[in-house]
Amino acid sequence: MVFDISTKLHPEDPFCVLVEKAESNKISGLDYAGEVSPREAFDFVNSNPSVVIDVRTTPEWQFVGMPDLSGTSSKLITISWKLYPSFAQNPKFIDDLTAEPMVQKNAPLFFICRSGGRSLDAALAMTAAGHRYCFNVSGGFEGDADEAGHRSKKQGWKYNNLPWIQG
Repeated sequence: MVFDISTKLHPEDPFCVLVEKAESNKISGLDYAGEVSPREAFDFVNSNPSVVIDVRTTPEWQFVGMPDLSGTSSKLITISWKLYPSFAQNPKFIDDLTAEPMVQKNAPLFFICRSGGRSLDAALAMTAAGHRYCFNVSGGFEGDADEAGHRSKKQGWKYNNLPWIQG
């Protein structure tokens, strides 16, 4: 069962603290729950049944890796926001994601991609589809490239040494 926020919580509840912090980091003018760091996302999903949605492509999951939630009660869902190799937007994304049993309207949903762009778009789309707590994992799985063009050196899930698996 997913952690579902449908009742009023105490302001010091970890979820309330997360929501407040994410909202304070939200990109101005956009409608979604806000930005969380990879560490904040992992700390929450490690303690609360949640859903992490990795919106990258199959080659990215296979060759770069993906978050490993096996030691948690949370679920990783892999659904591409953009399809490989065309990078056209996946027209079935919302339907496929909402068909997942753990994806409820009041469940915390953490969206992650390579560096935070596609996941932000997915969080915005799911918010528009009626999901209340769609968080973007800022920095994504690998983060932005450094001066040498390498990823996972400045930010992201891997940079923060959070659990991940490859292929």
